[in-house]
Amino acid sequence: MKTFLRTVVVALLLGGCGATPAALSPAPGVPRASTCGTVRIAVNPWVGYAANVAVVSYLLRQELGCTVITRDLTEEESWEGLARGELDVILENWGHDDLKKRYIDDKRVAVEQGLTGNRGVIGWYVPPWLAQEHPGITDWQNLNKYAPLFRTAATGRKGQFLAGDPSFVTNDAALIRNLKLDYRLVHAGSEEALISAFRRAERDKTPLIGYFYAPQWLLSEIPLAHVTLPRYTPGCDADPQKVACDYQPYDLEKVARKAFAESGSPAAELIKRFTWTNEDQNAVARDLTTAKLPPDQAARRWLDANRPTWQQWLPR
Repeated sequence: MKTFLRTVVVALLLGGCGATPAALSPAPGVPRASTCGTVRIAVNPWVGYAANVAVVSYLLRQELGCTVITRDLTEEESWEGLARGELDVILENWGHDDLKKRYIDDKRVAVEQGLTGNRGVIGWYVPPWLAQEHPGITDWQNLNKYAPLFRTAATGRKGQFLAGDPSFVTNDAALIRNLKLDYRLVHAGSEEALISAFRRAERDKTPLIGYFYAPQWLLSEIPLAHVTLPRYTPGCDADPQKVACDYQPYDLEKVARKAFAESGSPAAELIKRFTWTNEDQNAVARDLTTAKLPPDQAARRWLDANRPTWQQWLPR
């Protein structure tokens, strides 16, 4: 994602891919399609991505007879994997114009594989109770006035700004510096920890400001209040060290290894056709986390309720 469940959570959701790739073979009785073979999918550390993997990998195995291998990687490592021929697809890319230029335009080893249908929105958020009690807190120009509310033992006289997974490529440190805000960035450590922090802050009525994003199932449970930063305009984030504007909204996309995309594999066609909504992704992500369903069960639950949608993804 312009950045973003770290290894433990992804391992839980996806059957323990971790450092060792997880191979998911076709279910018993499903013939292996000779034209499909093996599909290698990057798994990035946020649950929305895990929801994509659950549904796509289930269909690849059950409908096309593919063998699916998943690898738990950061975003940049995923692009490097495409370039080395070790991966076939990234199922949710958030921007990364620098990586697109390097691997798509210059090295020509990767290609865009169509939009996922998800709209990605990154920003700064506070829990609803805090926005109701202090309405001005959602305007960045008032944040220094409220900084004492967010002080912790770790941040001293500065307010704490909570970030997520350290591997997420964010603008938050630069924004704090360039907007001259009296805050210090602290990493929660993972998406799961970030979600837990916002849930505790709303439940216990404790002050919290931090990084968050949509699509994310938590927003259907707790309507976090978005903090208005200086308006995003094209190019305002061109220099990562000088960023002083809000995040760019993203139309999320898939990226594939060029040879895989052009191979004629039915898997490549299904992945290219794969598109759904934020609500669809959140439904599967919620089942993976709050309902703690295994990936195949979460996938089947959504697939059973949305047959007309996914049948459009199948190769023709």
